[in-house]
Amino acid sequence: MDESLIYEILSVVEEIPEGRVATYGQIARLIGREKNARLVGKVLSMSQYYGSYPCHRVVNHAGRLAPGFREQESRLRQEGVSLKDSDHVDLKSFQWDSGKEA
Repeated sequence: MDESLIYEILSVVEEIPEGRVATYGQIARLIGREKNARLVGKVLSMSQYYGSYPCHRVVNHAGRLAPGFREQESRLRQEGVSLKDSDHVDLKSFQWDSGKEA
């Protein structure tokens, strides 16, 4: 995997403001790789090797939290993001509007 692509993805994640979430697909669209949501997830799963990024602010297209990421819910709640059930963020209320998507 190309390091410039990794840092491109992580730089978008870094822009997600506190109290907001983005989806893997949204990040893929923002970097011009519309069909690479899984790639975004793969990069985020390795993000600790590249620095400290707010990966807890990224959820799937339905708002579901990342499986196995135990701290994600508490970190989002600390930022004021509430869940509509035990493992889904209410995207209508908390999805980041990057202003860059077509």
